[in-house]
Amino acid sequence: MFARCSSSFVRPTVQGYRRFQSTLVLAEHNNETLNPITANAVTAAKKLGGDVTVLVVGTKVGPVSEAAAKLDGVSKVLVAEGDAYKGLLAEALTPLVLATQNQLKFTHIVAGATAFGKAVLPRIAAKLDVSPVSDIIGVQSADTFVRTVYAGNAIQTVKSKDPVKVITVRGTNFEPTGAAGSAAAIEKAPEGDFTSKTTEFVSQELTKSDRPSLTAAKIIISGGRGMKSGDNFKMLYDLADKWGAAVGASRAAVDAGYVPNDLQIGQTGKIVAPELYVAIGISGAIQHLAGMKDSKTIVAINKDPEAPIFQVADYGLVADLFKAVPEINEKC
Repeated sequence: MFARCSSSFVRPTVQGYRRFQSTLVLAEHNNETLNPITANAVTAAKKLGGDVTVLVVGTKVGPVSEAAAKLDGVSKVLVAEGDAYKGLLAEALTPLVLATQNQLKFTHIVAGATAFGKAVLPRIAAKLDVSPVSDIIGVQSADTFVRTVYAGNAIQTVKSKDPVKVITVRGTNFEPTGAAGSAAAIEKAPEGDFTSKTTEFVSQELTKSDRPSLTAAKIIISGGRGMKSGDNFKMLYDLADKWGAAVGASRAAVDAGYVPNDLQIGQTGKIVAPELYVAIGISGAIQHLAGMKDSKTIVAINKDPEAPIFQVADYGLVADLFKAVPEINEKC
């Protein structure tokens, strides 16, 4: 004789499902201060639902850990310190993140879409045998994300079926999270010998400037091929010093050797969204527009009235920049 058994299953609600989400955010810093992109990444992590844990890795990261613990939405901060993490090499961070993941079983691993995030997260995704979702600009749900393709000319919605979602976040599309009412708990990350056997951090040379960095500046003045030489960028530097602005450049100006490549803005450079973006002598190729079109106000100065930059500019001045910029400098 067989008895018929019946059972019922209740599909969890969206709220019930989201409680099981958990996200690990990789903090970006210089061992002294927390990079602003971390606050943007935490905002994206909050949209995923569930607990948000920040992993701080470095040599002497006490102040950075405390700053991360004060971010709104962060429930815990994990800290890993040691000489193995000098230079924040991807080869050393990856096994640490994997050890942390094996122990705590996060559903999402998130970092900013910066040089740091682009170096570390693809390695982590490969080790976890999942497909990374890169440079997202929006979160629709815990497994569905929005990103741009074709240099920003199309918007793509992707759904990941991987058990662990490995994501890089475009910081300009997520407001930085604010300060929390109380600091989150700070704990040690899983310990082990994570020293890289294949690479070693030797040194780094950083360009020092009194001007704000491109990714943090509220005002950016950019020059393009129309500047004609690197010496002519002095006009932009002088104007930037008066306005408290950062100076950027198009890829054409960088390729021509006018300025170093750390000033490049665009699809293959830095993505920025300042309050004011001034494009001087920049035609407006789609690769450059992909890096600055989310700016709050865009001003363009170009002698070619048909330049594509005028299609996205809020204010445009058709003029010779070698006459217009000195006049602006005189009146500031």
